[in-house]
Amino acid sequence: MIKAIIFDFDGLIIDTESVWFEAYKEVLVDYEIQLTLEKFSEVVGTHDDVLFSYIEENSSIPFDKEILESKVSELVQVKLGEPVLRESVEDYLLTAKQVGLKIGLASSSSRAWVEGFLKQMNIYDYFEVIKTKEDVLDIKPDPELYLKAIEALGIDATEAIAFEDSLNGLLAARKAGLHCVIVPNSVTANLVFEDYSLRLSSMAEKTLEDVINHLSMKE
Repeated sequence: MIKAIIFDFDGLIIDTESVWFEAYKEVLVDYEIQLTLEKFSEVVGTHDDVLFSYIEENSSIPFDKEILESKVSELVQVKLGEPVLRESVEDYLLTAKQVGLKIGLASSSSRAWVEGFLKQMNIYDYFEVIKTKEDVLDIKPDPELYLKAIEALGIDATEAIAFEDSLNGLLAARKAGLHCVIVPNSVTANLVFEDYSLRLSSMAEKTLEDVINHLSMKE
């Protein structure tokens, strides 16, 4: 029986991933690097070590990681403008609240980043539990974020559905034993996803009740 839903944040609740990609792509032109979507998608939902190793290997121009990150972050703020929720995100949250499901969030990003947007979008109060990178030793694809979330929610892994947009998020959820529904964005849509419970183009494709019924029929 499903007792909780646990959301990822970046790329799932708000499509920040495409904005980060465009910002990195634009800044890296100055370092003579043409960043591809395929390369960037490797770091979605996890550490950026892979990306910076790639930059070091392919840039003929010396760079300072902190300065580069600062340039990208400033550009992200400009490009984000007025952020919007992905389609039907709030419908899922409202339905979950109405039917008595517990609601959690597990993100590899910082608490300040996540909570800032949740409050800005007026959905912060939906979440009973929020776990971010400050709460764990290892972020996704390690399962620790999800294990911490289900522990705080007081449920078993099999009683929760994780909603993810990235391969690293899917791996983390499945390692933790949760059902996982994939809702890719424009950056992650071409990744090869396996071992998921259900894939949606957006949350508007099925209601939360339909998702739960679908998973119940598969058990």
